[in-house]
Amino acid sequence: MAALGTSTAAAVAASVAPRVNHRQYLWHRLGSGRVTRVSSTRWLLGASASPAAVSAGAPDEAVADYWDLTVAVGLTEYSESMPAATELFRTPLISFIYERGWRQNFIWGGFPGLEREFEMAKTYLKPTVGGTIVDASCGSGLFSRLFVKSELYSLVVALDFSENMLKQCKEFIKQENISDERLALVRADISRLPFASASIDAVHAGAAIHCWPSPACAVAEISRVLRPGGVFVASTFIADVIPPAIPILRIGRPYISQITGNNTFLSEVELEDLCRACGLVDFTFVRNGSYIMFAATKPS
Repeated sequence: MAALGTSTAAAVAASVAPRVNHRQYLWHRLGSGRVTRVSSTRWLLGASASPAAVSAGAPDEAVADYWDLTVAVGLTEYSESMPAATELFRTPLISFIYERGWRQNFIWGGFPGLEREFEMAKTYLKPTVGGTIVDASCGSGLFSRLFVKSELYSLVVALDFSENMLKQCKEFIKQENISDERLALVRADISRLPFASASIDAVHAGAAIHCWPSPACAVAEISRVLRPGGVFVASTFIADVIPPAIPILRIGRPYISQITGNNTFLSEVELEDLCRACGLVDFTFVRNGSYIMFAATKPS
């Protein structure tokens, strides 16, 4: 990715200057740095964005290849850890092997394979074509890159909490010679999205929601940032393929979640209930074994 030019850096910095502590926070670059990108990047730093996001005194050369819009960016003394599942995906090893064998094994759980998953997601996302899509918990950018290549969206935001996953995403982008004109890499917490309310047309989360520390908080945030008519599409596992085990799982899953940080869903009804509680409607889904892809819409 090319570094932001001086004029672009100044313009973006000016848009958030009143909310920035210049002494504490890091500058991270976003995309090609073309002046035409400035209007697209402003909403990334909307009302919900952390003031830790950008320094108005940003250098011309970037210090990283993604926007770090986490709440704690730039802090030197305070630190905190996330659940085990989240921390696992932040490690260099898991980030490296995720697209080199890890994700492919999901086929044993009923996942139909990357190309088929992408086609299914596109079917749900048709009403949002031409807008902005966030690929939440994008990992190494499997779907983010496909969304860019498809040219269906004016801007694709590859978002993940893992620094190493975003670095892997950047490497694959370089290897595949993908233009970053319509792509932004963002580090953020799924439960505190750094986007203005009603600013996003679509959110996609492939094989991710079971890893989120609080699916309820995350889906509520997704609902907040979606525009009216916006679509949320996600896939995950449903642990109901062995019916006799369901009562045991129902009792044990709070302990599983506390220990591993992973969430266990026992039916599609739970996911529908979650979406409804967060203000999303028109829930629909497709099942294959323990695999589910579902979609819900922000009311117009």
